[in-house]
Amino acid sequence: MSADPKPPVSSGTPGAPVPTVVKLGGSCLDDLSGAWWDDLAAYGARHPLVLVHGWSKPLKRLSPRYSEPSAVLRDRYGNQSRWTTPEVIEDIKTVSATMAEEVFARLSARGITGERLLGSDGLVSAAEGERWWWREKQLVELDNLVGPISGVNPALLKELRPGHAHLVTPLARNAAGQEVNTDADRAAAALAAATGATDLVLVTDVAHLLIDGEPVSRIDARKAAAFRDKGATGGMRKKLRAAGEALDGGVARVVIGAADVSDLLAGRTGTVITRS
Repeated sequence: MSADPKPPVSSGTPGAPVPTVVKLGGSCLDDLSGAWWDDLAAYGARHPLVLVHGWSKPLKRLSPRYSEPSAVLRDRYGNQSRWTTPEVIEDIKTVSATMAEEVFARLSARGITGERLLGSDGLVSAAEGERWWWREKQLVELDNLVGPISGVNPALLKELRPGHAHLVTPLARNAAGQEVNTDADRAAAALAAATGATDLVLVTDVAHLLIDGEPVSRIDARKAAAFRDKGATGGMRKKLRAAGEALDGGVARVVIGAADVSDLLAGRTGTVITRS
């Protein structure tokens, strides 16, 4: 077997190798098997990894209040967001620290080193968030610590090399210096674009994108966007938005699925989204 070629260089930071960005859904992290982690470690031994994690399921386990309908807000455009206060930010950090320990234990046992980064420690910046939200059938102004991603500083990913993984908690910091909650899928997309990544993998608990009940193995960005705006709902709508942002940022392909990373990247399962 021939050796892997020298890793390509990132366009985000001169001289840095290009990572593969993998978003780990908070709802599926507990269900990933030992074989899944074996596969990720084998892939990571050859390619730098940037892992971005969600936290929905761990946060709900932390407190029943996070499962209540009132914990989720909808803005005037119909977009959903967790109602985030300073206390919620601290709870996110608490569950994220525990998740990081678990992820690094699995990777370390398989020969992959790792480090955790908070996006709010200079890695991810956010623009001003929406202030008007629906509450009890009324549109009201609320302080909600969320914000769309406005920039990524890839220079803080200092150890982009095979055999090492960065695990990013997708918080950000806005212009006022506040820590804010950001969408993990879209954070992964922004990180992939900023680091010049070729591939973004969105690992979820859904095997494929479904259109009219049929699994889709491959789709281009234009058709994916059309389905996002007219047929997609919930988490898949956010994933398709993230996919579009990654592709617009220069990422060659986005893969969505519930299988091993190597199988998803090889197109053996899941849904591959490309620019054309």
